[in-house]
Amino acid sequence: MRATAELNLQGTVVVAAFPARGVPIQIQLSNSGEGARPYSRDVNRPSCATLSALSIDRGQFSSNRFFWLAILGMSWADDSWTVRLDGLRPVAKLLAMPFLFYHFQRSQRGHWALAAFLASCSVLLAVSFIAFFAPDLKIEATKFPGVPVRNYIDQSQEFAICIFALLVIVLTLIEKRRMALAIFCGGMALGFYLNMTFVALARTAVLYAPVLEILFAAKYFTRNKAILVCLIGFMATAVVGFASPYLNTRVNFFVRDYKLNRDTPEVATSDGQRLAYWRASVRSIMEAPLFGHGTGSTKEMFQRQAEGKTGEWGNLIRNPHNQTLYVAIQWGLFGTIILLAMWYFHFSLFPGTTLISWIGLIVVVQNVISSLVNSHLFDFHEGWLYVLGVGIAGGLQLRSTHPPPETQSLVV
Repeated sequence: MRATAELNLQGTVVVAAFPARGVPIQIQLSNSGEGARPYSRDVNRPSCATLSALSIDRGQFSSNRFFWLAILGMSWADDSWTVRLDGLRPVAKLLAMPFLFYHFQRSQRGHWALAAFLASCSVLLAVSFIAFFAPDLKIEATKFPGVPVRNYIDQSQEFAICIFALLVIVLTLIEKRRMALAIFCGGMALGFYLNMTFVALARTAVLYAPVLEILFAAKYFTRNKAILVCLIGFMATAVVGFASPYLNTRVNFFVRDYKLNRDTPEVATSDGQRLAYWRASVRSIMEAPLFGHGTGSTKEMFQRQAEGKTGEWGNLIRNPHNQTLYVAIQWGLFGTIILLAMWYFHFSLFPGTTLISWIGLIVVVQNVISSLVNSHLFDFHEGWLYVLGVGIAGGLQLRSTHPPPETQSLVV
C-alpha cells in the first residue's frame, strides 16, 4: 500500500521516497491539479511566460556567443596553440546549455535529475559526518576533516543549494498540512546547515548565503514577515557562530591572515595572494582594455608574475580568483559585457516563486556572488554545477510556461 502526497507547484520534482510509520510515502511536486499554492500560478501569466521564453533564448545566445568569442580570441593570443586550446576548455561547458534546455523542456523525467541531486547530497552529508567523527573511514585522503571527497568549497556549494531548496518545500508542506513530511524535510535542511557550520564551510558561502536568505524572505513572505525572517536567520547564525568551535577557528585564521598581510606583506596568505592576483589582473587589463590579450593569456601573465619568486608567491596559476577579471584579461570589455549579459538573462529566466524557478535562481545567484572572489564559472565542479542547474531548471521552467510540441526529447 502506498500513500502519495502531491504538492502542486509549477514544475515537477520528486523530492524523496521514504518510509513513515511503515508506509512508503512519495512526495511528488507536480505542475497540475487543484489546490495549488497561490503563488505557483503567477508564472502562467503572459508577462512571466514571455519573459521566461525570451530569457532562455537570450541566455542560450549569450552562452554560445561566449564560446565563439573564446574561439575568436585564440587568433590574437601570443601564447602557443597548446596554451590557447587549453584556455578554451573552461568555456566549452557552456555549449551544453542549449541542449539541456531543449531536452528538459521535452523530457518527462526532469524531476528525477533534481531528485538525484538531493539524494546524492544527502548521502554525501551522511558520509561527511562519518568522516568528521571517524577520519579513518574517509573515502579518499582529503585535507579537511568532514570532507570525504573533493574539497570543502564544492561541498558547501551543493549543501547550500539543498538548504534553500528545502526551505520552500517545507513551506509548501506546512501549507498542505503535511506536518510529518515538513518536519522530515526541515530536519534534512537543518542537517545540511549544521554540517556547514560545525564541519566544513567555504568562505564564499558567507557572501552568498545572506543574499539568498534575503531573496527567500522577499519572495515568500510579506514585507513585515520577511524582515522578521531575516532577523531570525541572522540572529540564529550569530548564535551558532559563537557556539561552533569550527567557525571560531575559521574566524581566528581570517584575523591572523589579515594581520600578517598588513604587517608582513612578504608572507603569503590566502587573502594577500588574492589581492596580489587582482592587482596584477587590473594592470594586465589596462594594457588591452577592449579585446584583451586573447584566449589562454592568463597563464602567461601569471607566469611573468611568479618569475623570480619563491614559496607560495612562486606558484604557477592561471586563475585570478575573480570571474570578471578572468574574462576581462582574455577578452577585455567585450567579453565582460557578454559575461554580464549571460548572467542577467539567466537571472531573469526565473521570475516566479515556484520551486523550479527558485532552484534556478539559487544556482544563478550563488554563482554570480561566489564569482566575486573565485572564478566559479570556469572552475570544473562549480562551472558544471551552474550549467546543469540552470540548464535543467530552465528546461523545466520552459516546459511549464511553453509546453513543447509532441516530439521526443534528445534521449527518451
